[in-house]
Amino acid sequence: MRPVWIIDDDRSIRWVIEKALTREGIAWKSFATAQEGLDAFDHEPPQAVISDIRMPGASGLDFMQALKTRSPATPIIIMTAFSDLESAVAAFQGGAFEYLPKPFDVDHAVELIRRALDESLRETQSAEAPSATPEILGQAPAMQEVFRAIGRLSQSHATVLITGESGSGKELVARALHRHSPRAIKPFIAINTAAIPKDLLESELFGHERGAFTGAATMRRGRFEQAEGGTLFLDEIGDMPPDLQTRLLRVLSDGQFYRVGGHTPLNANVRVIAATHQDLEDRVKKGLFREDLFHRLNVIRLKLPSLRERREDIPHLARHFLARSAQDLNVETKRLSDSAMAFLSAQDFPGNVRQLENLCHWITVMAPAQTVEVKDLPPELRGEAAHAITADADWKRALEREVTLRLSRGEIGISDVLTRQFEGALITRALQHTGGRRIEAAQLLGIGRNTLTRKIQELGLELGQD
Repeated sequence: MRPVWIIDDDRSIRWVIEKALTREGIAWKSFATAQEGLDAFDHEPPQAVISDIRMPGASGLDFMQALKTRSPATPIIIMTAFSDLESAVAAFQGGAFEYLPKPFDVDHAVELIRRALDESLRETQSAEAPSATPEILGQAPAMQEVFRAIGRLSQSHATVLITGESGSGKELVARALHRHSPRAIKPFIAINTAAIPKDLLESELFGHERGAFTGAATMRRGRFEQAEGGTLFLDEIGDMPPDLQTRLLRVLSDGQFYRVGGHTPLNANVRVIAATHQDLEDRVKKGLFREDLFHRLNVIRLKLPSLRERREDIPHLARHFLARSAQDLNVETKRLSDSAMAFLSAQDFPGNVRQLENLCHWITVMAPAQTVEVKDLPPELRGEAAHAITADADWKRALEREVTLRLSRGEIGISDVLTRQFEGALITRALQHTGGRRIEAAQLLGIGRNTLTRKIQELGLELGQD
């Protein structure tokens, strides 16, 4: 491994870092000016650099710019005694791996240097360009079923109802159904029926004639006309007002509609794809959704799995979103460490794919290093705001978190440790419940009394009475 370069005009700072790196067994080379480092670059380039920002002659930012030109992948940590906003922004805009204000904790500096070395030595994963990525990502069995359904429907004009939680990708599936249908060359028009006020929704869908109402100065074509020959995607159909449900049912039944204020019927050659996160059967029972419309829409139903039901897709999706965010922002793609990826894969993501996408954008903007660790993730995701698991929390979820954390720390023998803790908790609580009566506790637990006694001895739980 090549040495770490230390660049600082302050001899005492260089000395402190040199001693710390020597103690850690890390090779180093020191320079008093940025120009000395640039002159030595061709002879023996660095594995990583830690540099002051303000020095006589060329500054640390000047050096960083030159370094990024010659070796873009070499991480550089910028140090400064001037902890001002402009310096921090300039450092990160220039591509700094991290920003270290003086005075600094030596152990923290060494930790940053180690992370910079890990980043430098890590094999760069060539992320696929988003344009070369499939339109919908998913390797989980539940998503493969969705893909098969899209394939089967590729030559169909049938109405489709897509159900799934918010953020699970319903519009992506609708667009895929359109792209792989005979209507692909015609328009795909999407409208969120929950996002438009009731008084405007009718006009949005069916258009209006001039003078149909106050403010209707000209004739306007609605979404049905705009989608002529193509596909109309009605998102959040469960929130459609009852009177508009009746009008939609008439269009689906007769293939005709009227503009608001109009008297001439218009033909609707449109494939309707509807989507909702709600239980439409339940809304029908409650009288909130027309049963006949439900059956008209529910010709083919596609149920999208939540992200927690397809955890094996989280790493693939995360890499894709990180690459796309980096491309959008014109920066280098961040990478998740194995422990960070394991941590994310254990999360529930109530916002589903949309929440993961937003998280990856946050990581691209806010994470300090190119390789992202668990501690670099948003505090709210790590649960720093609420360390304790409440009494009514899902114990399986708590167990998943514990396993994930132990795996991320590289522990071994996890199963034995957690099994002993689990059995100890079961027996302790059962004995407390029975007032220490072991026969009754054994019966409640479904084990023999001798087994219970043996477990108490093995686990060191000398509790209760015979």
